[in-house]
Amino acid sequence: MANKPESPIEPFKRALAHAARSLAETPDLEVVFSGDGPSLSGKRAVLPHPSRDMSPAEAARIRGLADQMALRLSHHDPAAHNRARPASPQGQAVYEALEQARIEAIGANNLGGVRKNLTAVLEQALERKGLARTADRTNASMADVLALMVRERLTGDKPPEIARSLVDSFRDEVEAKAGADLDRLSANLDNQAAFAKVTRAILRDLDMGDDNADATEDSEDDSDDQEQSEGQDDEGEGEGDSPEGSSMQDTEASDRDSEDGEEQTTEVQDDDEAEMSDEAPEMGDGSKPARPDPKDSGAPEPPYKVFTAAHDEIVSAEELCDPEELTRLRAYLDQQLASLSSVVSRLANKLQRRLLAQQNRAWSFDLEEGILDVARLTRVIVDPTAPLSFKEEQDTEFRDTVVTILIDNSGSMRGRPIMVAAVCADILARTLERCAVKTEILGFTTRAWKGGLSRDDWIKAGKPSAPGRLNDLRHIVYKAADAPWRRARKNLGLMMREGLLKENIDGEALMWAHQRLAGRPEQRRIMMVISDGAPVDDSTLSVNSGHYLERHLRSVISDIENRSSVELLAIGIGHDVTRYYRRAVTIVDVEQLGGVLVEQLAAMFDEDPKRAAKVRGLLAPPPTVQGGPAGGLRATSPRKVAEAMG
Repeated sequence: MANKPESPIEPFKRALAHAARSLAETPDLEVVFSGDGPSLSGKRAVLPHPSRDMSPAEAARIRGLADQMALRLSHHDPAAHNRARPASPQGQAVYEALEQARIEAIGANNLGGVRKNLTAVLEQALERKGLARTADRTNASMADVLALMVRERLTGDKPPEIARSLVDSFRDEVEAKAGADLDRLSANLDNQAAFAKVTRAILRDLDMGDDNADATEDSEDDSDDQEQSEGQDDEGEGEGDSPEGSSMQDTEASDRDSEDGEEQTTEVQDDDEAEMSDEAPEMGDGSKPARPDPKDSGAPEPPYKVFTAAHDEIVSAEELCDPEELTRLRAYLDQQLASLSSVVSRLANKLQRRLLAQQNRAWSFDLEEGILDVARLTRVIVDPTAPLSFKEEQDTEFRDTVVTILIDNSGSMRGRPIMVAAVCADILARTLERCAVKTEILGFTTRAWKGGLSRDDWIKAGKPSAPGRLNDLRHIVYKAADAPWRRARKNLGLMMREGLLKENIDGEALMWAHQRLAGRPEQRRIMMVISDGAPVDDSTLSVNSGHYLERHLRSVISDIENRSSVELLAIGIGHDVTRYYRRAVTIVDVEQLGGVLVEQLAAMFDEDPKRAAKVRGLLAPPPTVQGGPAGGLRATSPRKVAEAMG
């Protein structure tokens, strides 16, 4: 039997993996191609899967991503980097960008091919950020501008054409304030600690650093620098080490990484990852940092409004992806589902048993006519005057039900969390369909980072104050309630697509999902929200208060919980959402999501909460699930509490 011909992209993938290991000087570097990329975790590099008809531009971009990761492994010490990190959020963004520029400059100066690959990645990232369309310099990220200026100093390469005018608009001001310190960077290219020290000096020059924190860090760096090189002065001048010394420090840094065995994850600065705002960086566990609780703020808040909805869209998954790519992404999701086959089967069967059990027939006893109840014939034997007892089979009340699963499609869900959320939606939709319960799967994100066309309209309108929501919404229908699962199953693969996940405006997403549910004819309506944090949209929060989106989310949740017949349940991934939702659970490990999702949905079918409250005179006590309150889920007896807790 003839062997199956090899895919034309396989030689490219093998060559790229070998080149990355060589450049990283890490023979055991694992190079993986999947829809999760690009990311670097320890010695595992995840790259985007190349398309079958790969263009030269796509090949150069993927090679550039691999070069970025390899250079970071070879020339970056995470421990030293974290020690020197400035305190201010804006300073941290610039600090990260300049360190990445240093790493890439080392590779670009040594190898011409690497220089071309890195340039291809940079140009595409700048294009996706829309720097060429920037109408006002105040809309640009200072981290991007400084990174391009530092790249020019370290490599001699001018900024790409699409961003050159933007950089030139900042150049005179930056040179006047920090030109002398920028000139010192080249001499410290191979010394990460000295380079970080000069970077903090640049931040102080531009009034973007925390002087007290930087002074403390400078003192620590002085002692570190003395241990590494005796010839360094307090100002960091003449800190360039010999090639042998630099190589030795890099080797020691690599050894420390190996000994520590850290699983530190680094997102590569490319495409949409590079577009993450410097005002709301992701935390080490991938979740979004919680903003201050708006309940603690007494400042008056203007009513929530939308600057323009002209660019919002509600689209089906098929409209965002061509059929071939959707098939490939679904195949990737199926691979992940196969590894969880035993867990999937157990959870699906458990949910199906619990739902079908509530739809089975029940018996009414002690009737005057019907089927003779032989179990009660003993009464006639004991007392011949006692009447015969009959029974009759009756249908139990199981109201027609529809379930909406609303999934947060924000950038911080990237990787494992969004994959597990998609898998769980797959499990629930298939299982509920077998139980005659209709299911709708929705997602929410934005069309662009940093405002998109809505922000451009605001700038053209003269930047009126308090504009309200300032980004283009994208609401996605993965599966409509009336659509059969076999026709919609491929759509969940879209969540694996690189570049889909951006920012999240939860309040309006809940309003949209609730409006769709309210128009359904079913008697019972349940909405489940899967999210990993508070609403975050940099464009909106930059021109409104920091609590603007959070306050609106609370208002929407309150209206649904108190004034609507829709039953609302939320599951937070690595982020406490119990402060928003009355019925909510929080999980730390995304592996728990499948079990928690099935358990809580099954518990919601146990009993009508309004009827239970009327009978008992109070709401059911909340069971505890995964260490957090479930907020009054339908557990009405010790047995049901035990079932809800698994």
